[in-house]
Amino acid sequence: MSEPSFSHLDADGTARMVDVGHKPIQHRTATAGGFVKCAAATLAALRDKALPKGDVLTVARIAAIQSAKITDKLIPLCHSLPLDGVDVDFEIRNTGIAIRATARTSARTGVEMEALTAVSIAALTIYDMCKAVDKDMEIGEIRLLEKTKS
Repeated sequence: MSEPSFSHLDADGTARMVDVGHKPIQHRTATAGGFVKCAAATLAALRDKALPKGDVLTVARIAAIQSAKITDKLIPLCHSLPLDGVDVDFEIRNTGIAIRATARTSARTGVEMEALTAVSIAALTIYDMCKAVDKDMEIGEIRLLEKTKS
């Protein structure tokens, strides 16, 4: 069995940005998800917008969208993509907050990293804004849920 080839390495093993210039521009979407486990009291305060730092989910949504827009600045070798849109949704559950982000572009390469970055930064923002009242929060389950191109 041969070793897998990694597209971000050249023949000498040097990191490089993949050239996607030959690929057609296509409409692409990616959806990612994640979860922030919180105490019941934290979730109640979040629902009531009674946390000391304010409206957590509104701030987390803005942070997620902003981060998707600068993913290429945060992750080496990511391409700069013209985002057509980013949607971020939250679902308050019994044990925490489910996060879902969908990024859309018309480009030569996928938009998975932008969706994953949006979820990650939303989770970190929730954590930051709630950490004063909940010392046992956990961030987890960040994953790509779906990607499409047409």
